[in-house]
Amino acid sequence: MRRILPLPVLFLSAALQAGEPADEGPRPGDQPPAVVLGAGEQSGEARATIRIHARREAVWAVLTSCAEAVRIVPGLDVCEVRETAPDQSWAKIHQVMEYSVLLPRVAYDVKATYARPESIAFERVSGDLLILRGSWRLQSDGEYTVAKYVFSFEPGFWVPHWLVRAALKRDLPKMLRALRQHAEASAHENPG
Repeated sequence: MRRILPLPVLFLSAALQAGEPADEGPRPGDQPPAVVLGAGEQSGEARATIRIHARREAVWAVLTSCAEAVRIVPGLDVCEVRETAPDQSWAKIHQVMEYSVLLPRVAYDVKATYARPESIAFERVSGDLLILRGSWRLQSDGEYTVAKYVFSFEPGFWVPHWLVRAALKRDLPKMLRALRQHAEASAHENPG
């Protein structure tokens, strides 16, 4: 029962947790996040691609682990799998984010649909957020995996514009680099 979708609410995170990986820059094959905010800067969409020196299975293991999610997603305090399909094709996950001392904690549930190890799709089913949906696509490239991330969001409550912009600019790239670091470390520890 480890299945989760760890990376959904990056736009809300303002403070990063201790123990993050070094802030390395992009590598060849990475595409920096492209972010489009709505007119009121309260909703938006983001896309990013990162190239990871690990096979898809190693990246998949990080993306579907609650323990890893808490380590790599800024502000994620709680991650609990509430229900899983008998065939592991989907899971309902409860997560709680504490993104700022200025704003309340955000709790939400998502349904993650899995096509192992090619893709993960997720969508909000309940909680404090109005809209939260997206996907991960994992493509093999020899010893590398190209991970493509897409998500759209609308909190459904007012968030300071500066917080939305700052979190997307800072936290999304850091989360992607943390994903790469954890997947590459896992692949190194468990080759094959």
